[in-house]
Amino acid sequence: MYNIKLLNNISDVIYENLPRDKYNVGHEVDNVHGIIVRSANMHEEALPETLLAIARAGAGVNNIPVDKCTENGIVVFNTPGANANAVKELVLAALLLSSRKIYQGITWTKTLKGNGNDIPKLIEKGKSNFTGPELLGKKLGVIGLGAIGVRVANDARAIGMDVTGYDPFISVQAAWGLSREVHRAESLDALLAESDYLTLHIPLQEDTRNFINKDTLSKMKKGVRILNFARGELVDTEDLLEALKDGTVSCYVTDFPNERLLDMDNVIPIPHLGASTPESEDNCAYMASAQLRDFLESGNIVNSVNFPSCEMPRNGHVRITIAHKNIPNMVGQITSILARHNINIMNMVNKSKKSAAYTIIDIEGSLPGEVPGLINGIDGVTRVRVIK
Repeated sequence: MYNIKLLNNISDVIYENLPRDKYNVGHEVDNVHGIIVRSANMHEEALPETLLAIARAGAGVNNIPVDKCTENGIVVFNTPGANANAVKELVLAALLLSSRKIYQGITWTKTLKGNGNDIPKLIEKGKSNFTGPELLGKKLGVIGLGAIGVRVANDARAIGMDVTGYDPFISVQAAWGLSREVHRAESLDALLAESDYLTLHIPLQEDTRNFINKDTLSKMKKGVRILNFARGELVDTEDLLEALKDGTVSCYVTDFPNERLLDMDNVIPIPHLGASTPESEDNCAYMASAQLRDFLESGNIVNSVNFPSCEMPRNGHVRITIAHKNIPNMVGQITSILARHNINIMNMVNKSKKSAAYTIIDIEGSLPGEVPGLINGIDGVTRVRVIK
């Protein structure tokens, strides 16, 4: 029986992957083997010694102490792409909101309450204050071509926009899904200079913090409209405010508003609604629980942020999984211990990701009880599991 702790309210679709006869799931669970979390802050949480994995029902993992988990051999999963359609739809809506002054027009119309039969006349008189350009033929720059960026690029092209994408690290899978009608940016500077609209779909990392700043803003077309549905910290607030005041940026739509931005009339603040659909919550929960089950029962890793993707089909043999540092001679030391105990390896896979590595070994016959401890004693090994 595996014990799974929920740190937030999670969709019941998790029980399709975590059957109650094999999984004890709840908010108050002891001897925890796995955790499923959405937005709860885990940085001050103690990590139980029994904890093997954390599954984040969403893409961002800034609420999880990833480095600490890696040191303890705890695999951290996320669910990239599970909420991609929900975010994409909101980005498409934001393109229209930024362009046609719909948000401002609705806000103004509500101020007419109390004017009775004069409202139609007042609307006709005031509507000229809310004119805005159509999207057809306008240039959209998509920065980041992951699961969301590709969908945004394809659908924006489908409604007639001239779309250019920029992502020097685009994956093969994302490239296969990108429309042939989406242009490839020769450089970031070229994309910034030619775009009427810019939308951000890159992760928040140290090298992307304040990605939009005084320097990048100075290279943009006058009156550009910027959409940020990735992370608020990708944009330098002070530099953006100056650009909004001098007209460099005509509108900024964000799913991550802060207090300074709420003072600006040409900012459309959305309360982090990107993934707030029942379909998205179900998709994230299903994906997180499926990945967690596969790891707990088979040792396979898919969509981990701190360990490499590493899968091997089960063939009925005893399986050993080892989380370890990515340093020389680790596999050699592990296999030497098995050889000294006359253990025959039936199948093996080893993968690495930055400083972390992971090895799966299927063996023939039984495993002597002292072997896991010997492997765990190798300098650089952080976690050993035996799956029967």
